[in-house]
Amino acid sequence: MKYIEIGIGNSWFIRTEIELEDGTECEEKGIKRPINLQSLYLRIWIGNSVLIIDSIEGFKRMKKKRKKFKFIVGIVSK
Repeated sequence: MKYIEIGIGNSWFIRTEIELEDGTECEEKGIKRPINLQSLYLRIWIGNSVLIIDSIEGFKRMKKKRKKFKFIVGIVSK
């Protein structure tokens, strides 16, 4: 899967994160094509709480061990 994200809190304002079949991830600056839209999401991470609103999966709330601030709009692509 490919995650194209725009927002504050990541390494770059616009980045693409690619999850490989073996479970590893790589991160690149900018938008990497092609884009095959699967879903759109909004992720808000304040402290240990992460709120995610996804066009397919709906609303999710998660807890993380590390504290961060992120405000991200993203696209899930194949």
